[in-house]
Amino acid sequence: MSERTLVLLKPDAVRRGLVGELIGRYETKGLSIIAMDLRTIDGELADRHYAEHVERDFYPPLRAFVTSGPMLAMVLEGDAAIDVVRTLNGATDGRKAAPGSIRGDLSLSNRENLVHGSDSADSAKREIALWFPDL
Repeated sequence: MSERTLVLLKPDAVRRGLVGELIGRYETKGLSIIAMDLRTIDGELADRHYAEHVERDFYPPLRAFVTSGPMLAMVLEGDAAIDVVRTLNGATDGRKAAPGSIRGDLSLSNRENLVHGSDSADSAKREIALWFPDL
């Protein structure tokens, strides 16, 4: 079943020049780009995107990180896109992510972990509406 998901290439991915490689991994897997936007977000959008984490101890440094530079936001579409993206991304902590995954190959951090992908259909719907309200 075809579905859509939000993917964010975080400031570390943009800063390290990994955008082309990361987009290529998603496209090679067979996912289609429906929308794409490069932007630096403000604290308000960060708070809305990470609403479930705002009160957590780890959130202030995460907020500072995601607002520190441009991110590439994308809506990807394909068969089981949410699960496919999460598998391609790998475990949140790049130090524990499986080799072959984006984080397993390219990240040594839990916070600066290159990518975000929606974790459920409900999250994808909410996040896509936040980042791409015209879709």
